[in-house]
Amino acid sequence: MAKDYPRSRRIAEQLRRELAEVIRDDVDDPRVGSVTISEVQVSRDLAHATVYVTVLGAEAAEAQAGVDVLNKAHGFLRSQVARRIRAKRTPSLRFLHDSAFDRGARLSALIDEVAPPPADEEPSKE
Repeated sequence: MAKDYPRSRRIAEQLRRELAEVIRDDVDDPRVGSVTISEVQVSRDLAHATVYVTVLGAEAAEAQAGVDVLNKAHGFLRSQVARRIRAKRTPSLRFLHDSAFDRGARLSALIDEVAPPPADEEPSKE
């Protein structure tokens, strides 16, 4: 496993916060929808960042369309973030769909099918 460097971690966390704001406030494309940035991984040399996003309430094809829009807008997003973080260099951005939430929801549904709640207990409305 690769070593985790504190500077890379700090830059990744700052990128995550700033990208979330920039996407929320400055990206007007309806294909993006409600995006959650689940993780940012920055290379040791701070030249590249991989941004994992989840498009809430979207099917796989819609989510991938939103990720494609973000990848096409990577230059704009990078320049907006560069103005905010004031670092010597801003990493190039690559967006990937994070399917962990989708898998979790699917597994939860499968568990509910196999082991329904007892008859005397009402199902939770969560």
